[in-house]
Amino acid sequence: MPTERQPSSPFPLPTSLGRPIDPTLHPIETGGYRIATPAIQAFSDLVNRCLRYRITGALTYGPSRIGKTRAIEYLRLLLAQTQPKITTYHAQAEHKPRHAEGPFLANLLEAVGYPDPVGGTNPAKRMRLINKIKEACTRNGSGTVVLFCDEAQRFDENEYEWLRDVHDHLDRLQIRLFTFLVGQQELLAVKMAMQHARKTQIVARLMVEELAFFGIRNVRDVATCLDGYDQTNFPRASDWSFTRFYLPQAVSGGYRLAHDATLLWSAFESLHHRHGLPGALEIPMESFTRAVEIVLKDSTLRDAPDYRPDAALWNVAVRSCGYIQSRQAISAELMTSPA
Repeated sequence: MPTERQPSSPFPLPTSLGRPIDPTLHPIETGGYRIATPAIQAFSDLVNRCLRYRITGALTYGPSRIGKTRAIEYLRLLLAQTQPKITTYHAQAEHKPRHAEGPFLANLLEAVGYPDPVGGTNPAKRMRLINKIKEACTRNGSGTVVLFCDEAQRFDENEYEWLRDVHDHLDRLQIRLFTFLVGQQELLAVKMAMQHARKTQIVARLMVEELAFFGIRNVRDVATCLDGYDQTNFPRASDWSFTRFYLPQAVSGGYRLAHDATLLWSAFESLHHRHGLPGALEIPMESFTRAVEIVLKDSTLRDAPDYRPDAALWNVAVRSCGYIQSRQAISAELMTSPA
C-alpha cells in the first residue's frame, strides 16, 4: 500500500497510547494512501509485462468511478518506490469541443510539469515537451518513461497520431516511452475502430495490450483489501499498522479488519439489493475506502482489548460512503451514452 505525505487537517484522534506520529499526519486523515485491489494488481502486472517485453502501449478500460484514477496514483507511487529510475507522468484528457494540436500539447506539457504549458507555437511546445522529458530521464538515470493517459476515450484520431509522433521523437533520442491509455468502455471501441480502419501504426504503438478494469467483486476481494490496512505500517519503519493506529487495544487483543470482510461485503450487498440496482455487486474503490475510514474513525473512541466493530456500524458506514449515488450516476451515464 504506497503512501505519500499530504497537508494535514484537524482530527479528533486521541494522541495517547504511544502513537508514533501526530494523528493529523496519518495517511488515513490526509488521504495520501492507495490500497491494492485485485484489479490494481492486474493493472500492475500489465505495466510490468509491458516494461519487461518492451510493449510500448496498452489500454485499460472500465466504468467510471470504479477506481481507475486511483489505480494510476497507486501505480505511480509503487513505481517510484520499486523502480525509482523510471520517470512517470499522469495526463488527464480533457473534454473539448474541437481537437487541435496546441491544446493537446499543452495538456502534455502540464502533465510533465512545464511552468507555462499554453504559450508558444506548436513546434515550440513540442520541443519543450521533448526536452522536459529528456531532462527528467537524465536526472533519474534512465531512458524509460511511463505515461498514463486518463479518460483517453476523449482523444480523437489526430491526438493519437500526435502522441505517436512524441513516441517517435523520443525513440530517436534513445528514450523509450510506454503509454497506458485509461478510460471508459468506449476506449475498447476506439481500438476496434482503429483496427477496422487499418490504423495499424497507432494500434501497434499505443494499443497492443488491453485490460478490463473492475471493482471489488466478492468477499475474498474485500478481505484482500482490508488486509492492506492490517499489514501496512506508517511510519514505514514502525510496527504501527493502519488498523493498529486507530484501534491499538483491539489489535493487541487479536482484532484485524480482515476479520470483518463478510460483514462489510454483506452490508454492501444488502444496500445494493434494497435499492434494486441492476447488475452484480461491484464496489468502487472510493466507496470502499470511505466506508473503512468511517469505521476506523468512529471506532477509535470505543477502542478496548475486546472491542470489535459490529454489523450496525458497518451498515452505517456503507450507507454513508456514497455507493448508491455512485452506482446511480454510472447507470445514468450508461443510459445516455451512444450505442
